[in-house]
Amino acid sequence: MLGAVERVRPKMMTVVAIMGGLVPILWSTGAGSELMQRIAVPMIGGMVSSTALTLIVIPAVYAAIKGWGLPPASARIE
Repeated sequence: MLGAVERVRPKMMTVVAIMGGLVPILWSTGAGSELMQRIAVPMIGGMVSSTALTLIVIPAVYAAIKGWGLPPASARIE
C-alpha cells in the first residue's frame, strides 16, 4: 500500500506534462489539425485511465486480495 503513496507524485507529474503537451494539439485549428486531434484524444483518455488504474484500482485489488486470507480481527491473538 505504501508503494501507491510513493507513486502519486511521479505519476501526476508525468500525466500533467504529457497532457500539457497534448492539449494544444487538441485545440489547434491549423493544417493537419484534424489528423492530430484524432491522435491526441485517445492519448489523453489513456493517460486518465492509466492514472486511475495505477493509483486507485491496483492498490484496491491488492488490498482486497491480501486482506482476504487474514483471519478476522476477533480471532487474532494479540
